[in-house]
Amino acid sequence: MSQDQFSAQDPTSQHVQTDALPEQTIEHPGLESDMAIEPDYGESTYRGSGRLEGRRALITGGDSGIGRAVALAYAREGADVLISYLPEEEDDAQVTARVVRDAGRQAVTAPGDVRDEGFCQSLVERTVAELGGLDVLVSNAAYQMSIDGIEDLSTEQLLRTYYTNVFATFWLCKAAVRHMQPGSSIIITTSIQAYQPSPSLLDYASTKGALVNLTKGLSQELAPKGIRVNTVAPGPIWTPLIPATMPAEQVGSFGAETPIGRAGQPAELAPAYVFLASQESSYITGERIGVTGGMPMP
Repeated sequence: MSQDQFSAQDPTSQHVQTDALPEQTIEHPGLESDMAIEPDYGESTYRGSGRLEGRRALITGGDSGIGRAVALAYAREGADVLISYLPEEEDDAQVTARVVRDAGRQAVTAPGDVRDEGFCQSLVERTVAELGGLDVLVSNAAYQMSIDGIEDLSTEQLLRTYYTNVFATFWLCKAAVRHMQPGSSIIITTSIQAYQPSPSLLDYASTKGALVNLTKGLSQELAPKGIRVNTVAPGPIWTPLIPATMPAEQVGSFGAETPIGRAGQPAELAPAYVFLASQESSYITGERIGVTGGMPMP
C-alpha cells in the first residue's frame, strides 16, 4: 500500500483484505520473510514531523510487526532507538535497524530474552549508555500460543507467557524510571484480549488484563514525577506472531470479525505510539488507545 498517510482513504478497502490472507503457519517466533504476505510497517508511507526530535527510545519486540513500525515512526520523528528481540529474529531486526538508520537516526540492536531480569536491566543500561539517556520505553514484546482449552495449557507455557508479557514489563519499568526525567513516557502494548478474551488465548489474554491494571496503577505513582504511563490496545493486527502461533484456518480468516472487516497493519498502530510519546499527549496518563478496527471495548 503506497498511498500517503495523510490522504483520505476508505478503511474497509485499505490494505490487504482478509479473504486474501493465506492459511499459513510458520515456525515460532516467526520472521516476516517467511510470511506469504508481509505486513505493512509504513516504510513507503510514514512521514515524520519532528515530534520526537532528540528523544531516546527503548522498544522491546522491535524486530518486526508493531515494534518495527514504531521504531520506523520514532526514527522519522527524530528519535534514536534501541530495539530488543530474540536472537532467532536477527534477520528481521537488521531490517528494522536499517530503516532507523535510513531516517538519519541511531539504531542499537540488542538480542536476548526479556524473560531474564538481568537482560531487562541491561537493555535500560545500554540505552542510557549508547543513546545518552532514556525518554521513551515501549514494552511491546509478547508471547502467545493458541490452545484447545485450559486442560491443554501447560505450566511451562503459562510461565513463559507471564514472564515474557508481565514480569518483563515490571522489570523494564523498574529499571527505567530511575533514568527518566519529567516529560518521559512509558507505553505498554496490551490487547483487545484484555477486554474480549478468546478461550484459545486464555493465558495471553489474562496477561494483557494484568498489564492494563499495571498501566493504571503505575501511572498514578509516576504522574507527580512528570512521567506518563499509557497503553495501546491492538485488535487483530497482521504480524509474524499470527501465523507463528495460530492454526492455519484461523490465520486465513484473521480480522474478518471486525466492523472494518479486515486485519489491521502495523503501520496503522505506529501513530498511536508516536502520540503517546510526544508532548501533544502531555495531559494523558493511565489511559488506553484502542486500535481495534471498530471492535468495542469498555
